Amino acid sequence: MMAVALLMMDPRTWVLLTISGLAMGAMVFLMASGMTLTFGLMNVLNLAHGAFISLGAFAGASVLLWLSSQASEPSLLINLAAILPALGFALVVAGLLGLVFERLVIKPVYGDHLKQILVTVGGSIIIMELIHVVWGPNEIPVPRPEALTGAFLLPDALPVIGGVALEKYRLIAVVLGLAIYGLMTWIIERTRVGILIRAGVESREMVEVQGYRIRLLFLGVFVAGSALAGLGGAMWAMYREIITAHMGDELMISVIVVIILGGLGSIKGCFYGAVLVGLINLYVGYLEPRLAAVATVGLMVGVLMWRPQGLIPVIKV
Repeated sequence: MMAVALLMMDPRTWVLLTISGLAMGAMVFLMASGMTLTFGLMNVLNLAHGAFISLGAFAGASVLLWLSSQASEPSLLINLAAILPALGFALVVAGLLGLVFERLVIKPVYGDHLKQILVTVGGSIIIMELIHVVWGPNEIPVPRPEALTGAFLLPDALPVIGGVALEKYRLIAVVLGLAIYGLMTWIIERTRVGILIRAGVESREMVEVQGYRIRLLFLGVFVAGSALAGLGGAMWAMYREIITAHMGDELMISVIVVIILGGLGSIKGCFYGAVLVGLINLYVGYLEPRLAAVATVGLMVGVLMWRPQGLIPVIKV
């Protein structure tokens, strides 16, 4: 019935839902890509990943509030003086926390999934409480930069979809997501570091035999994954325009679904999985909001019944 409803949908509505779904997918990809590499390469179950998302959101929001005069200007160039520092600060703060977290929490429990679950859940609680201490327990409104508010109107002369309003921020999110995906794909497939990462995903022992320090590679991947989580959190904060300390935990369901759906350790699979989750969430949410979360999990179950290793697996599960 829902498939029929989608086919009968007004083309303008379909375009709006598709752009919104792609924007959501792009932001979920930013959050999930680091975790899929972390688990794929390091075999580490980091259930504190949601806390890094929340921390990035609060760090980015703090810079935006501090530079609110630049963010409130109608000029995009002036807005960038607030947006870029906010995203950069979120990335750096989450990355530095990832560095400390890996050294103090993750390193002692390599190879033991049960202990990893226990210590990362405990670490997540500590980070959440620290967020409460620094920023308080209440929701914080996040001002979206003035140049990213509003929408573009498609020319009326366009057939079928003429006059459709496309939200500026969602278009920016799609472009940024594609750019990060392209950069990560290039690093993984074209650089020496990427070759080592792919080799480490398939056989860590082989990389060590070649004389490379796999521990440093692990550390770099974990820090990069944490930084991406922070970046995704900052983007999500501007998307929702309100943040809470537990927003990362709420997003972890989508992140885990994307990782499993795409295939463990696969950046390409993670991207495709995030796009599918974003589109399904928006399409089903529009037709029946109460079924949006069910449809996301149902999508994962359906794909795993067809391909148990995910869409584009890198490691065997």
